[in-house]
Amino acid sequence: MGGITLDRDGAVAVIRFDRPDKLNALTLAMYEELGAAFDEVRDDDAIAVAVLTGSGDRAFCVGADLAESIPALAEGRFDISEWDGAHQKHTTLFKPVIAAVNGLCLGGGFEIMLSTEIRIAAETAEFGLPETGVGVVPAGGTLTRLARQIPYVWAMELMLEGDRITAERALRYGLLNEVVPAAQLMDTALRRAHRLTEKSGTALATVKEAVLRLGDLPQDQAFHSEALYGQKAFTSADARAGLDAFAARRRPDFPSRRGSTPSG
Repeated sequence: MGGITLDRDGAVAVIRFDRPDKLNALTLAMYEELGAAFDEVRDDDAIAVAVLTGSGDRAFCVGADLAESIPALAEGRFDISEWDGAHQKHTTLFKPVIAAVNGLCLGGGFEIMLSTEIRIAAETAEFGLPETGVGVVPAGGTLTRLARQIPYVWAMELMLEGDRITAERALRYGLLNEVVPAAQLMDTALRRAHRLTEKSGTALATVKEAVLRLGDLPQDQAFHSEALYGQKAFTSADARAGLDAFAARRRPDFPSRRGSTPSG
């Protein structure tokens, strides 16, 4: 049947869509499992960063298993808000999540990718939002997120026309940080993840929370709230450790990282 797996690579959690024979299409149970995996990353102090990817080399995730989910939604047996945890709506996970897109990234898979902070794709990856072609819409965060992340006209083209685009085009649109050969994808994602484990956990969490919380505020109110986030970081134990290390010209030992498991 397949499901969601979570493995550890030191302080990095590797979450996988693990249904490769079905292009990692999500069953209703997998949506629940993915939300639970994100909660585990949030709550476990030994985890600093997560990498999200798909099993196999054909697909990252092609979204919901339509044979199961569409009838459930259309018949009113299921409320789409139950997928909020998987789509990271209203999230309180402020640790970075890196998407390693290893193949087809369509529909709900595309939507879940949009909830991540850093996105790396294999050269062979393809992206698309085909929902309008089957009479539905990308309501897993995309109607809200996409036009806030990339230019309006490109966002509308993707949502209205539903055509697939290449990884290089997705990079040009601003959906991705990096495109690499498929054989280098996981090494690249894990290398970037482990680099983040060397940063202050307090600072990373503050950056992510602030960006998510301040985006919809009027500018003056956002500036006021930004100062509060900044003050919280500047007065933290991590800041004291980091500034002491800087003055002594040594690597900082951040208190926020002392519960994390080093890579091995």
